[in-house]
Parts: sequence; structure tokens; C-alpha cells
Amino acid sequence: MKKNALHNLTKRLTFVFFIALSFTISAQETPEKTQKSEFWSKVQFGGGLGLGFGSGFTNIAVSPTAIYNINSYVSLGTGVQYSFLKQKGFYSSNIYGASFIALFNPIEEIQLSTELEQLRVNRSFEGLLSGSDNFWNTGLFVGAGYRMDNVTIGARYNLFFKTDNGVYGDAFMPFVRVFF
Repeated sequence: MKKNALHNLTKRLTFVFFIALSFTISAQETPEKTQKSEFWSKVQFGGGLGLGFGSGFTNIAVSPTAIYNINSYVSLGTGVQYSFLKQKGFYSSNIYGASFIALFNPIEEIQLSTELEQLRVNRSFEGLLSGSDNFWNTGLFVGAGYRMDNVTIGARYNLFFKTDNGVYGDAFMPFVRVFF
């Protein structure tokens, strides 16, 4: 009887030992798991954040962007944006949408860009011009900038600019682009 009990105890301890060993082995990290995948090593994140406050004036803008570096010359990406603007007693708007961007770096210091942007504009007027207006606005931008590491300073031009669309005051816009 003692021999049978000892045999059963040995079987159980062996089973527990192998179960514990398998957990230990599966808990070990392999070098492949600790490194980023090739895809994510080519992705960069950036965007913009804008805050403006004044006497009866508020402007808040958020626009995160992600790009994928195909090679050292070409990157493609997408972004979303939201903007809230209010002038007390006169005007308020909510603008939101998405964009697609292509970046081309013919040399390390120069960055050329094209960006297609689709925005939904919801605005309302108070006072003498009271009322509301809701519409879609499409922008196609071409730009050029000087690049230093992950920062680009330049200007872009909206090829679809219309003076009566109320989204942008001018077709020509300076920019600072940062990606990490």
C-alpha cells in the first residue's frame, strides 16, 4: 500500500513539475517578441494641437496623424481632425473630418507633400446674421518644406480654395509638421 501511495505521489509530483516547467518556458520572451515588427518600425505619429483664447473668443483644434514610411523617399498616411471655434455673440462652429497625405523627400532636407482633406462644417451665427449652415468642404493641398530630422517647416496651397467656403481665410498656409 505504501508503495502504491508513493507511486501515485511520484506521478502527481512529476505531472505538477512538467506543468510548472511548461509555464516557465512559455513565459520566457524570445528576441522576436521584444523587438517591434517591421511594419510598426516604419510608422510615425504626429499631428497638431491648437488652443486660442481671448476676450469672448475660443479656438480649440486637435489633429492626430500617422504615416507609414515606404522607404526613405516616400511616406503615406492618414489623419483626423476636430476644431471648435466660438466668438461670443457672433459665431460658433464645429469642424471635423479626415485627411490622406503623401510625403516625398527627394533629398533629406526637402519635403514635398500632397494632402486630400474632407471636412464637415457645422456653424451658427448669432446677432444680425442669426442662422446656421452645415456643409462639406474638400481641400487638396500641395506643399513644400524644409526638413530637419522629424520636423518640417513649410507652406501649402489649397488647390480647391473658394473664398466663400468659410473654412480657410486664404489658399496659402504655412505649416510646422512633426512626427515621432
